[in-house]
Amino acid sequence: MTVRNKLLAVLCGLTFSAITLASDEAGLAAVRDLGRLNGQTLACGQKDTAAWVRVLMLTHAPKTRVYGEAYEEGTQETFAAHGRGTPCPTPTELAARLEAVTQRLKAALPVPGQVPQGHSTSETVPNTIVPRYLLQDPNGRAVTNEDFLGRFQLVTFGYTSCPDVCPTTLQEMKEVLKHLGDKAAQLQPIFITVDPERDSAQVLREYTSAFDSRILGLRGSEALTRRAAGEFRVRYEKVRDPAAPPESYTVDHSAGMILLGPDGRTAVRFAYATPARQIAERIGALMQEESQRLPMQRR
Repeated sequence: MTVRNKLLAVLCGLTFSAITLASDEAGLAAVRDLGRLNGQTLACGQKDTAAWVRVLMLTHAPKTRVYGEAYEEGTQETFAAHGRGTPCPTPTELAARLEAVTQRLKAALPVPGQVPQGHSTSETVPNTIVPRYLLQDPNGRAVTNEDFLGRFQLVTFGYTSCPDVCPTTLQEMKEVLKHLGDKAAQLQPIFITVDPERDSAQVLREYTSAFDSRILGLRGSEALTRRAAGEFRVRYEKVRDPAAPPESYTVDHSAGMILLGPDGRTAVRFAYATPARQIAERIGALMQEESQRLPMQRR
């Protein structure tokens, strides 16, 4: 090897080391800030945000002592600050901080299984967004959009006191599962309540189970529910009668079902009252297309 080549190799090595060091520093800084957010949520009793913080830590942070210490240092720092009288942030401020640190973590500490970018299939996709959400199942377990990567998701929004649209939609969802037969194992049906104030975990569990035990009911705080609806481009708002008691209201919301592909991207939006057999046939065709595509990717 010539002197020139040796110098180039050394310079390349130094450059690579500098890049690696910068990446490590960015990752540690993001994890430390995640710990600070954890300290805030613990001190302020924000259970929903605290659950999401734990998911982010488990998913993105390397399982090493240095990252664990950075997280603990950040947690203790803000928890102690609140003990000295630092005020709690508003839910909106917490949501903004959570979003910011999430993006930093994903940039600095990408993980295997992260939703791939630029993926395309022969199916015409109405939009290519990846709806993200953090909610809880009826057992209080934190559930995110990343939990179902590799499976299709059929998602609808509604509430258990809904007089007509929601029960009709869940009945259709039940029929879709029936028509799919064995293929239904590749699909996770999800019902997200837009009325977490009245739809407790127990109420939600009993409601979805009355249609089909495979339908997963999810709920969250008002802030996290609003965020999830926004990700799916679903609109909802409470409608009150001025003469009625405060707890008596309906919720006007977008109807229909949204199908996400195994990569978590929106694949199809089914309009309200689309026949269940038609929905099942479309989903079955997409499943078949997916099964044919995977062997080609492995070649």
